[in-house]
Amino acid sequence: MAREPEGTAVALSDPGPGPRPAPPAGPAAGDRTVLLTLRALDTGPRGLTEAEAGRRLARHGPNTLPTARHISLPARFWHSLRDPFTAVLFCLGLVSAVVSAWGTACVILALVVVSCALRAHGEHRADRAGAGLRELVAGTATVRRRDRADAEPRTREIPVDDLVPGDVVRLAPGDLVPADLRLLKAHGLTVQQAALTGESAPAAKRPADAPAAGDTAHLCFQGSSVASGGGTGVVVASGADTRFAAVRGTGRGRDAERAPGGADPAPLSAFDRSVHGISWTLIRFMLITPPLVLMANAALRGRGLETLPFAVAVAVGLTPEMLPVIVTTCLARGAALLARGHGVIVRRLPALHDLGAVDVLCVDKTGTLTRDRPVVDTGRTDPEALHWAAVSAWWTLQAAELPHPDPLDGALLDGADLDRVEAYDPVDALPFDPVRRLATAVVREPGALGTHLLVVKGAVEEVVERCAFDDPADRAGLLARATEAAGEGVRLLAVGTARRPARARGHTPADERGLTFRGLVAFHDALADTAHDAVRALAGRGVTVKVLTGDHPATAARACRDLGIDPGEVATGARTADLGDRELAELAARTTVFARCAPADKARVVAALRRAGHTVGFLGDGVNDLPALRAADVGVCPRDGVDVAREDADVVLAEKDLTAIGHAVDAGRHSSANIASYLRITLSSNLGNVIAMLAAGLLLPFLPMLPAQVLVQNLCSDGAQLALAHDRPDPAALRRPTVLRPRAFLRSLTGFGVLGALADLTTFGVLAWCLPGALDLGDQEGFHAGWFTENLLTQALVMLLLRTGRRAAEGRTPRPVRGAATALAAVGVLLPLTPLGPPLGMTGLPLVYYPLLAAVLALYAAALVALRRRMPQLPDPARP
Repeated sequence: MAREPEGTAVALSDPGPGPRPAPPAGPAAGDRTVLLTLRALDTGPRGLTEAEAGRRLARHGPNTLPTARHISLPARFWHSLRDPFTAVLFCLGLVSAVVSAWGTACVILALVVVSCALRAHGEHRADRAGAGLRELVAGTATVRRRDRADAEPRTREIPVDDLVPGDVVRLAPGDLVPADLRLLKAHGLTVQQAALTGESAPAAKRPADAPAAGDTAHLCFQGSSVASGGGTGVVVASGADTRFAAVRGTGRGRDAERAPGGADPAPLSAFDRSVHGISWTLIRFMLITPPLVLMANAALRGRGLETLPFAVAVAVGLTPEMLPVIVTTCLARGAALLARGHGVIVRRLPALHDLGAVDVLCVDKTGTLTRDRPVVDTGRTDPEALHWAAVSAWWTLQAAELPHPDPLDGALLDGADLDRVEAYDPVDALPFDPVRRLATAVVREPGALGTHLLVVKGAVEEVVERCAFDDPADRAGLLARATEAAGEGVRLLAVGTARRPARARGHTPADERGLTFRGLVAFHDALADTAHDAVRALAGRGVTVKVLTGDHPATAARACRDLGIDPGEVATGARTADLGDRELAELAARTTVFARCAPADKARVVAALRRAGHTVGFLGDGVNDLPALRAADVGVCPRDGVDVAREDADVVLAEKDLTAIGHAVDAGRHSSANIASYLRITLSSNLGNVIAMLAAGLLLPFLPMLPAQVLVQNLCSDGAQLALAHDRPDPAALRRPTVLRPRAFLRSLTGFGVLGALADLTTFGVLAWCLPGALDLGDQEGFHAGWFTENLLTQALVMLLLRTGRRAAEGRTPRPVRGAATALAAVGVLLPLTPLGPPLGMTGLPLVYYPLLAAVLALYAAALVALRRRMPQLPDPARP
């Protein structure tokens, strides 16, 4: 099947009665006769030779869109620096360098480099995995080529990238038009070109030797897909010269334009809102902390700029320096596990968080909830009608030389006895015509001489009108039956036959009269194998599924009912087009099914849901889904979707299966819960340390902690907290959408931060009792060592007790988290005793300090557990 080349497209809205986009210049202009077009391209109906095709490929380049290019690792690294929190850390590092705090500056800048490198590497790896999926579904086109100039042409499949102007291409139902084509032959050909014109209905295409000015019915453009029929055309433009490349523009990726139709940019994604909100909240605290420290020390202790390194260290102490690294590590690990375990490729790492936050998932019906092709409903089908309909489908397919049947014909052939169908001799065919809505096969029955049998199938109204009935009430009854079935979501096909004298010049549509009615064939959309269980599982995760489809309202409603979804009131695209943004948001909130939706209608519904405060995912696979993919918080596409949809999607599925979406949602929530664990733990600890540090700085005649000690403490604790990326949150934390909310963090960290500050101040009292000179200039090293040890031990406790979804030490702590907490505690106890202690301004402590410290830690742990139990209403930062 032909597939379109890689790239990202911008779907245009319907231009209405105004001028259409101008056809590409040159041979694709379409105003020449067929002969002049073939001459200009130096080709013919027999196609190019392989040697000539190779020369043209070298001259014109591959048939790919110009913006489908590889993004280098340095470019991704530079893009990562634009994160606001990373930028502030970078500025803190520069300030530290200015005040000659070289150790602080080097470590902060190293953290910035590590964070950006991890994020760039993760996205680069995702792109490589996506490239591997593209190779698995490499686009091909059916072309006619010759080995030599005097050889007969051969029809074969070649990669779409190898198409060149002058190639002769065959089209079949379901194919994507691989380049701009001038039709040479067509049989009932209709194409879906919504990505170019915004028209939701398929456009009829036909050859024309001398087309009228402005007429494009004889041209098929790249970016469109074959809805029905088939044909043969010559490539008149490829790659960057196609109309598709012209209208999609250059340098405009998914991040540059998320709003449909060039409208105002869509709101920030859930991840952007969360991280930006938390970052700017912390940035405000960081900016006001150094001036407060400087002013307090100058007023109470008479210290001047010599306390600037300490003030910077306090700001750094409040800052979760590893936030970019933790976020990137959690998301990258979740993305890697998804790719290995479920074949889900996360192309944009923040999209994994957005998946965890999704509370509304918008999907198309066909291929997602139902299979890609209908099946015969044997309970409503006349067996004789099924046989004759299959005869018409089979011999029309053979006579028209179509390589593949359309979905309805495929269902007929699957349900019929092909041995009986093939018992006839083919004569001629009148392929499906979207105007007359009929398809006719002309066959010769075995032993029947001098007569031909016309087997006509098509829309019920058209076939019944051409049939002869003894009682007019029979005709009215059949039409009423068809109307009733349509209301129940059942599609009907009528079949009639007629014998005509054999004629050499063939038969015409005028012979489709006086038919004998043979019966009705009913079709229904068979549910996808995993759809029912997947929809129920998503509902259990707090995700509401909404259906946005171009199908008939009754058909969409029936599929929902079969899945156990109450469709309620079904809205149509025509209705949504007349609503304002506020009215549409109210309708979208209470409506499950939107039918007869054009591409722009889908995008408007998604945007309305986002404006109402929902985090919206959209699953689509066609060019007509591009506006909605861009409008959603996270766009999802299966790997067999069209190339432009895959390139625009944030997440690519190995299969078009809602079960894979469920796995991706779980992975996103898992990653978000671990990020929330880090933020709760580090912010609570840091706030307590900063409160204690400010109090001690005002009460003590020396700095309560040297800048180097602050730096080493933060480096050890943040390094240990990297293990939280391997945590296993409580299953209860995965049952609802997870969004990192700044206000919830501020409320949750205050109580635990104050509790940590009380533990620190209690430790000061213990140190004053154990070390008589600890609170004056006589034993600074002992005070620094005692507080350093207590700080790391309390942070180890917090790691174990404040994990997301845990109220105490519930459940079994994963080995990486246990190991990291143990290592952190060991460093806190042993580092002052090692040769590294004196250079850092620390010395050994008396043995009596340790049992007293253990008592303080035991009280602190008990208080932590009690506070969590006494505050069940405490908002989880990762909850909506």
